[in-house]
Amino acid sequence: MRTGTAAVAALLLACSLTACGGADKPAVPKSAVKASAPEHEVDCSDTSLDQADWMEHCSEVDGSGTGGDGGPSKDLPFGEAYTWPDGLEVTVLDAKVFTDWDEYEEADPNSTEFRIRLKVDNKGTGSVDLSELSIMVDGATNGGTAASSSFTRGSAPLEGRLASGVSAVKTDDNTLEKRYGRDVVVTVQRTTDDGFEVFPEFTGTIK
Repeated sequence: MRTGTAAVAALLLACSLTACGGADKPAVPKSAVKASAPEHEVDCSDTSLDQADWMEHCSEVDGSGTGGDGGPSKDLPFGEAYTWPDGLEVTVLDAKVFTDWDEYEEADPNSTEFRIRLKVDNKGTGSVDLSELSIMVDGATNGGTAASSSFTRGSAPLEGRLASGVSAVKTDDNTLEKRYGRDVVVTVQRTTDDGFEVFPEFTGTIK
């Protein structure tokens, strides 16, 4: 009986070291594991990128994410571009005191009246309705919000459509009380059916 018991124990030990326990099971090559690992890389400069993927991988929750050009959306200096995922690029070129009045207009001595020039460049594949864009200007020193205005001479408002591959310089006129200074934050808002949620903010000085 003792001999039989010893034989059974030896058999169980052999089983655990081979087929039953897997001690001799060959290891999976590291290269195979790496090859099977899923990878999801997103090219934020791809203008055909799905909006959901862009929001997940190219835009941060706090709104300081990136557009298609990989740049930030806040504290952009005048002259720096921001690009939405569909390829529409916007740049606030400058803000200058307006003095070219016509015979029916005159300056307000208590306010700084100025014109913003924006460059819009459609690097996407379809046309863009420029009326989707709107401008909001805030004082950057001690508060204050500029009131929208419209100066006759040289005006080029954001309206009409911009074809693919075409760029244009547009204007937006404003007036800000002098007590708020000349440093401003220009927010370019965009309302579309695609639901772009990032509105770039440009900072600069009215010259």
